[in-house]
Amino acid sequence: MPTPTDNLIIAGFHALSDPIRVSVIELLRQCELCVCDLCDALHINQSKLSFHLKTLKEANLVNARQEGRWIYYSLNIAQFQILEAYLAEFRLYSGVLSSRCCP
Repeated sequence: MPTPTDNLIIAGFHALSDPIRVSVIELLRQCELCVCDLCDALHINQSKLSFHLKTLKEANLVNARQEGRWIYYSLNIAQFQILEAYLAEFRLYSGVLSSRCCP
């Protein structure tokens, strides 16, 4: 049974499997942006972007803060560090595990 951390890792990789969401992440690497700026940069409408932002928020990859009527998004670096640590375990143990030949 998956743990809460397992679920965040699964959700994180799922969120990163879509080109639009990867583009959102790339834009947010530079600075915090509001929805209207993201829509303009990605040339998509707000309803389509909202779907993708919801997926990124559920995966805990982005933070959202409201200022007046605008919502600003930024990266949640801590969650990226969790995903990075998960992948690093494969690199760490890949040399330890020997290849197994099937009979």
